[in-house]
Amino acid sequence: MEDKLILGGREFNSRFILGSGKYNLDLIKAAVENAGAEIITLAVRRANTKDSENIMDFIPRNVTLLPNTSGARDAKEAVRIAHLSRELGGGDFVKVEIMKDSKYLLPDNVETIKATEILAKEGFVVLPYMYPDLYSARDLANAGAAAIMPLAAPIGSNKGLTTKDFIQIIIDEVDLPVIVDAGIGKPSEACAAMEMGAAAIMCNTAIATAKDIPVMANAFKLAIEAGRKAYLAGLGRVLARGSESMDPLTGFLRN
Repeated sequence: MEDKLILGGREFNSRFILGSGKYNLDLIKAAVENAGAEIITLAVRRANTKDSENIMDFIPRNVTLLPNTSGARDAKEAVRIAHLSRELGGGDFVKVEIMKDSKYLLPDNVETIKATEILAKEGFVVLPYMYPDLYSARDLANAGAAAIMPLAAPIGSNKGLTTKDFIQIIIDEVDLPVIVDAGIGKPSEACAAMEMGAAAIMCNTAIATAKDIPVMANAFKLAIEAGRKAYLAGLGRVLARGSESMDPLTGFLRN
């Protein structure tokens, strides 16, 4: 049975979305290929780093770009950046990131909802980055979001699934793909998020800051695939107390 990630009517085989920040440009291609990623985020302001160096030259052409509105401090700025991205050939996919706070870089859910509603009405496939709050997630779904992207921990922290319980609530209650974004630091944490029922994982810092970037990218790929298979298989039940033998020949131990 095929198991596709569907975003904005498009099908993807991979459930690993790779960030492009913090990399040396010559390592991005290796990271994408070893991750098996079919989507990569791209800050619009980083599209041209030098006159002779363009990040687009290092991204395989079969990979879908997910431009983000990094740097936007309100809905108006985010919409402007999304329009600019579309004009530059970035397509209709956009990851809305709106952060007023420069210390913790927490997303502003209120402004994110405003921008999502505007851009969705204009035909964008909007993937909003948000703080994991059920009410905001529902508002984003009603505003036309194609998926919800709650943070696992502060962006760039590699602290892991610190908001696990709140992400689980969103997965259970919102009928949209939930892409766990920001803060995932280890492949095991990505696997755990997928076992919870997340639709995909967005990762950047954990790979970009690893000692061996291509190998770590591949480790995340395998962990995400394993977590997804475990979720689809249905995790075994957990006993609150005691134990249970799997071998009938040990029944005599209870006598």
